[in-house]
Amino acid sequence: MLLAHRIRFEPSRAQRDYFARAAGTARRVWNWALAEWQRQAAAGGKPNAMALKKQFNAIKYADPAWLDENGRPWIRTIHRDAHAQPFANLARAWSRYFEQRRAGAPAHPPVFKKKGRCLDAFYLANDKFRLDGCAAVLPKVGRVALCEALRWPGKILGASVSREAGHWFLCVQVDVPDGTARLPRSRDGITGVDLGLSAAATLSNGEKIAAPRPLTSALRRLRIRGRKLSRKLEAAKAAAGIAGRIPKGTRLPVSKNRTKGAQALARLQARIARVRRDFTHKLTTRLCRDNQALAIEDLNVSGMLANARLARAIADVGFYEIRRQLLYKAARYGTNIVLAGRWYPSSKLCSNCGAKHACLGLGERSWTCAACGAHHDRDINAAINLQRLATGALAARTALPVASPVATPGTAAGPGLAGGGKVTPVKYEHGQQDGSGQEENAAHFCARFC
Repeated sequence: MLLAHRIRFEPSRAQRDYFARAAGTARRVWNWALAEWQRQAAAGGKPNAMALKKQFNAIKYADPAWLDENGRPWIRTIHRDAHAQPFANLARAWSRYFEQRRAGAPAHPPVFKKKGRCLDAFYLANDKFRLDGCAAVLPKVGRVALCEALRWPGKILGASVSREAGHWFLCVQVDVPDGTARLPRSRDGITGVDLGLSAAATLSNGEKIAAPRPLTSALRRLRIRGRKLSRKLEAAKAAAGIAGRIPKGTRLPVSKNRTKGAQALARLQARIARVRRDFTHKLTTRLCRDNQALAIEDLNVSGMLANARLARAIADVGFYEIRRQLLYKAARYGTNIVLAGRWYPSSKLCSNCGAKHACLGLGERSWTCAACGAHHDRDINAAINLQRLATGALAARTALPVASPVATPGTAAGPGLAGGGKVTPVKYEHGQQDGSGQEENAAHFCARFC
């Protein structure tokens, strides 16, 4: 099983300087390769990454653009992995772009990277560094202190060094043996999880788990620091005699105050991301550790983010990240993940009798079933309905041999790992199966605007 461990460096000033230069080299090589790729494609050629890499290797020690003021090739001071990997990354980016185009999905071609507006990172091959406890021995810089040792034994496949808010991190990819990667569950529960805004996760046992909402709590400080940095930038533009947009190729003088303002803003943004990441990891680990089956909804997060009034709150909770972590942690704990269909009316179905309350609005947090008179909390009712989907899917899987087809109507079982970690899409297994009413709306929208 492939796992990654991200560890913070404690480098010296000289080591930080090398990391910055190596990341800048990787960025510049990417831009050169992308420009050359576009030039050859415009001329009618068929560029490929290996040919571009050979072309670059032929000029990197002699071309004036890659020499310092003394006429020496400055790229010799940077380890070759930093300027060799961008070609492979570019090839993958173009392959992904063409695959998305062929599939009819939204596709975006690779773009140039600008200093200060992209992730500063570079690659290290597995045979070019080694880990020694709480230290890493890297090429060109030697021994660099780490905040902790690598968590897992196994074969190291590679690593990348990246910067976040002034701190440098080593992300190591390890091929961990399955016996070590798999973890025991503490319980064998079956739980439905309804993701929402009033509570990040509502469980079928009635528990509501609130999200920390780090962006909401830090929004005032974020705006203050953003305005301070904007004023410093406007002052630098005024001192340079620039009005409006900065012309392409123009570099403004960077003052110490502006640098400190940018670092303060980056630290706050990094803290927001860390708080959200910490909550998400603790929530998903708990759910996978305590349950043999989990049911969640297949939410259209990108469509939900199109709602300008709810986009910030949805992004602050991190719906998609919760799902992504559940899917990969389920393989470690042997937990089965059941994905309810996108149009499954989990909130509108009565968990007591199965009747559907078709006119339930988004602002109604509770409702009473007209058929049986049961009063429901919207989120808890949805979680109970999802729990029933998980129970039915798990019963269908355990009652049949592994090689037999799934007999539950509307259930499609994808390939899963032995011992759990299976993802099962499920649609309309319980209650009235006439849909949520959104299928007709979607068809009408497509007929009108598509």
